[in-house]
Amino acid sequence: MKDIISMNEVDTQRENDGYGELLAGIRRSFDEAVRDGEEPLFTTNATGLYDMILSELPAQARQHYDCNACRHFVNRYGGLVRIDDRGEIHPVMWGFEPPAFFAKAVASVAVEVENSKVTGAFVTSERKLGTPKTGSWTHMAVDTPKKMVYSNLLKTAHQQASEKSEDYKMLNNAMSKYQKGTVEAAVNLLRSEALYRSEKVLGVAEWFLGVLNDTEGKRSRLRSNIVWKKAATAPVGFCHVSSSMIGTLLDDIEDGLSLEDVKSRFAEKMNPTQYQRPKAAPSAGNVAQAERIVEKLGIANSLKRRYARLDEIQTIWRPIPVKKAGGVSAGVFARVATKEQQRESPNAMSGPTVTITWEKFRRTVLGSARKIEFYVPGKEECYTAILTAEDQEAPPIILWDTEENRNPFSWYVYSGGSTPSRWNLLRGYVEVTGVTLQPNLWQPGYEHRGASVIFILNGAKDRDRRSTGLALFPEVLKSELHEVRSTIEAYSKSEKLGGADEASACGVRLQKGLNWNAQFRVTTDIGTTIYKLDRWD
Repeated sequence: MKDIISMNEVDTQRENDGYGELLAGIRRSFDEAVRDGEEPLFTTNATGLYDMILSELPAQARQHYDCNACRHFVNRYGGLVRIDDRGEIHPVMWGFEPPAFFAKAVASVAVEVENSKVTGAFVTSERKLGTPKTGSWTHMAVDTPKKMVYSNLLKTAHQQASEKSEDYKMLNNAMSKYQKGTVEAAVNLLRSEALYRSEKVLGVAEWFLGVLNDTEGKRSRLRSNIVWKKAATAPVGFCHVSSSMIGTLLDDIEDGLSLEDVKSRFAEKMNPTQYQRPKAAPSAGNVAQAERIVEKLGIANSLKRRYARLDEIQTIWRPIPVKKAGGVSAGVFARVATKEQQRESPNAMSGPTVTITWEKFRRTVLGSARKIEFYVPGKEECYTAILTAEDQEAPPIILWDTEENRNPFSWYVYSGGSTPSRWNLLRGYVEVTGVTLQPNLWQPGYEHRGASVIFILNGAKDRDRRSTGLALFPEVLKSELHEVRSTIEAYSKSEKLGGADEASACGVRLQKGLNWNAQFRVTTDIGTTIYKLDRWD
């Protein structure tokens, strides 16, 4: 037996063994499992995997594969798994048909991983797992999808994984604390829209009920795996059931409080002047911490806000220009009704008022509307202004704003409504220049943050902005800023919004979950109809 062999002999040996096929199979298995980073991965308690591989190889070949780089890869990443909807785990590195020489080794490792226990969510900041090459040697390694690479200036990948472990614990505790019937009652109550600002809580309540449904009747191991997957993919804060507003609602229901008491307690806690708002001025320590966070994130300019313009926002309806005969767009006098047009539109008179929901209005009226007018009543309404970043290139701080999909828009309203005069409006009809949904609905993924439709009104502007500040409220900020929300709120109150003179994205906001009495005059090609929007759906 030779004690020393040449490099060429080793390369030939590996080629004959199908080593290249093994490496390609690992990469292919990983790529298929992670689905471009969409599928979360999890660590397990599987250990000693590389020694297991070596033990299943012929004794004379083991020295060829006793590689430190490959050992590190297998022992660190070989136990990674994905979790399916049933709670079963699947090894991500070993899901392929290996070459015959490695078949027994791969099968043994795969079985070991399949029988292991999930220990945490896998979070990495590495663009590659493993070391692909050292000198002329190639090793086991895979490329991490871009979406899977964790990047955060405030937290390491290890810290993020630890937070996911804490989320898992908190979710487990909530599942033990609350009966499924209690959660069902809470969801039904929130869906009935009987509770003030129920849309702020409905999303997490429905999600939690979904967790209970998906784990019901499952064996302990499968149940635990499903909870891990739910915790790893949950929106920020959703796992904190017991310590959040949904927890207080569940507590009140389980305590047997009357419906009226439940409603009043919920309304008090959800008051927009109180909800997630700091109760006292920030401490010196909190201010110092805020300074450090702002510097690390580079968001000093992100904190500067201004009024948005109509041309900047995402709309679902804009006025349709009136057409001349022959399809040519009209000019200055486009809205003057001619004798010919009157003869062509014998039903141009307004008929009786039609009461309609927003969903039906959107589905059946909005598409054919050439002109929409809102009737400004002589009382307070929920008028609003849409805001945006003064520096459009500044890093995101708004919850639904990301580097990949920029959406730095937010809004503000006054608690209890505000008068038309405050918004430069007079009683009577005013033209609607655009219709939009509140900014968190401009792309999917943030529906649980509430819903409303905003009718942008011609000439509407907030004339009294002394108490507005920057409207940087905790509920619209990214989670990284929540620990210094008292400082940010104090800063927000002390600063002024820019772009007041150019503001053209202000109007009336109709919120889902409330009853409305909003009157609109809609002009189509066949006439004019008055609609009263009374609710969302």
